[in-house]
Amino acid sequence: MRRSGWSSALFQLGGILSALLLTTVVLLASKAPPFAAFANIIWGSVGSWNNFSQVLVSWVPLLLSTAGLLVTFTVGLWNIGIEGQITLGGIFTTWALRLLQTSGWNPALIIAIGIAAGVLGGVLWALLAGALKTFGGVNEIFGGLGLNFVAMAINIWLIFGPWKRPGIASMSGTVPFRQSLWLPTVDPQSSLSLAAVAIAVASIVIVFILIQGTYFGLRMKAVGRNPRAAHLLGIPTWQYLMGSFALCGIFAGLAGAVQVTAVYHRLIPAISSGYGYLGLMVAMLVNYQAAWAAPVALFFAALNVGSIQLPIVLRLDSSLGGVLQDTLVLFVVLAQGVRQRFLKRGGSEE
Repeated sequence: MRRSGWSSALFQLGGILSALLLTTVVLLASKAPPFAAFANIIWGSVGSWNNFSQVLVSWVPLLLSTAGLLVTFTVGLWNIGIEGQITLGGIFTTWALRLLQTSGWNPALIIAIGIAAGVLGGVLWALLAGALKTFGGVNEIFGGLGLNFVAMAINIWLIFGPWKRPGIASMSGTVPFRQSLWLPTVDPQSSLSLAAVAIAVASIVIVFILIQGTYFGLRMKAVGRNPRAAHLLGIPTWQYLMGSFALCGIFAGLAGAVQVTAVYHRLIPAISSGYGYLGLMVAMLVNYQAAWAAPVALFFAALNVGSIQLPIVLRLDSSLGGVLQDTLVLFVVLAQGVRQRFLKRGGSEE
């Protein structure tokens, strides 16, 4: 068992080194200094408290998205529709805050209701994707992608239609909410909310306990490994499939709610900011293990924020951070596949 663990670590390390090597080759081909580029990414993410606080701002919705995706991955589902679920979370949060902002109620209560509404929006959109899969026979990848486009269209329609700014429709989004309806931040110049960080940390802890330490999680794994066998053993398969979508929708809705109440303080066209798709890569990179989700998501958030320095300092495109993220996932997944084949071959020889 210990030997297997060491081999897994070595193959993953080989995947990481291969990704760094490929990124270095891309930089050299672009006549850019690789070490300077990597140093600027690091400095741009942790070189100051302001930079690191931006990393944490990005980390929160990414970790929430990853937490939800780990649930659906456990039952063998690719919930590509999480982008739409985040968007609906932002829409429902905005709707609740707009409805209650003139009610005279306690601002903390209004924020709590807004976040709860965001959760509801994420769950409803996730259940729609689940129903298409479970009862309609629509592959969750195609159904999810379709629902993402619908969610995006609804979002744009609201921003440029019923919720547009007075006299003008703007790509900057709806009218910002008053400051009393923002989640408290560590300082006025930052979007970092300790409450949002606490929500994200609590979410991944809950998912870890759910998957690793509960009977419900054990049944989810059984459904994911072999749905037919799980059904024959008396596990209500479709209920677990729908339940996993609902749980993922909770965390996706929270991500959308945090984007509205803590980061942008309004609804914007790109409210999901691609965190759903990025969460898919994080989940694959950690091999669907919740214990590693937080540090790996933090690393990806640091790459996102740190790569902003590249066009400023080295006149390089900031998409280099995305290249490194994508190649990391690609090579680590490839390394895991090579390791599995190596182990099978070794077992057959024995």
